[in-house]
Amino acid sequence: MTDFLNRHDLGDLEPAASRHNWARSAVAAADEQVFVGTADGRIAAFGSDLEDGERWSTSGENRIVSMAATDDCLVVGERGGDGILRVLDPETGEQRWEYATTDDIGTATKDSLFFLPYIVDVAVTETRVVAAARRYERDGKERLWTSVVFGFDHDGELQWRYRVSASPIALDTEGGRVAVAYNRCPKSEQDGLVVLDSETGDPITTWDPEVDAERRVGDVAFAADGDIAVSCHGDKRGYLLDSDGRERWRVDLATKQTIDGETVYAYPNHVCVADDGVVFVTGNTFAESTRDPDGRHPQEHTVFGVKDGEQRWAYDSGGFARGVESIGERVVVPSAQNFRRRSAETHGVHVFDAESGHVETSSVSGIPTAVAIGGDVLAVVEEPVEYHDEGVTHGAYRLNTRAISKSKK
Repeated sequence: MTDFLNRHDLGDLEPAASRHNWARSAVAAADEQVFVGTADGRIAAFGSDLEDGERWSTSGENRIVSMAATDDCLVVGERGGDGILRVLDPETGEQRWEYATTDDIGTATKDSLFFLPYIVDVAVTETRVVAAARRYERDGKERLWTSVVFGFDHDGELQWRYRVSASPIALDTEGGRVAVAYNRCPKSEQDGLVVLDSETGDPITTWDPEVDAERRVGDVAFAADGDIAVSCHGDKRGYLLDSDGRERWRVDLATKQTIDGETVYAYPNHVCVADDGVVFVTGNTFAESTRDPDGRHPQEHTVFGVKDGEQRWAYDSGGFARGVESIGERVVVPSAQNFRRRSAETHGVHVFDAESGHVETSSVSGIPTAVAIGGDVLAVVEEPVEYHDEGVTHGAYRLNTRAISKSKK
């Protein structure tokens, strides 16, 4: 067990409950700096060891839910209000430009968190700032998603838009391409994965699981050779595609099983590529017939290491993961609530070797809800949690950092 030695208090925050909450914090790291966005709209910068406190900070009104950083660019996305995308100078915190995504996706039709405009993910390429924004509403029984993926130049000039009536959940960039994962796709003609040209926004290729379902893709990640790894919500499998979207291999992760008369499954929520391997992470158990199944899928909350379509290893992470990060041969998976087990013992940040599996775990009193790696620094946002049948608050709202190695020592 390796503890986080560097910690910084982020203020007061209402504790999360037994079930995992929507994103309300974000973190990024680059050039020996760590950046955090908070639930009350504040953005702050720190040295990687947190020793000197805040280097700068800005205030805001809405949750900061997505961040990406390079040596000369900090991109920040919010949930709420006008769905603002901001680009800041990482050294000073000075705002360079901003864009109101509600000009494209519209404003909230109901004062409820799920209806608020939401910048799901952001990324920075050599020439572009890319952001995926979405908004949800209901028209009677019909659920409607409005979404736009944006490509800006670094000075804030909008270069392209890609509009779809579906819900983007993640994006990745590599070699002039942007891969966008769409989770909820109410229209059958919408693809779960779309790959765009980062310069023009033109579609390059698409992919969709061979299932008739609204849920399609949970996450996407590029491999160094141009292949594309996909965690599929449609059939609960993991895939590796070539650059043209053709399947190289697939692997069962948490596909449907019947346990004591219940048909249960778990969604593969995350994927990353590390070294020459692909790592997938599954989430909570669901059932076909009820929202609260009695049984648990044996592969819920599991981290899988896969190479060439063959499982190398698997590890029970214990709780819900809000993301996954990789650097070199290392993969980092945060473990938050397990709403059935309801124990703080599931809280932690796990580090894996892509080839051999679990390396170490850093304990966290609260729940780790956002993680980032920059250089040799691992940064984690911890939030307090109170399980409904326990009445005890675990942890606090704080930023944690420690060093991380890219490879085996």
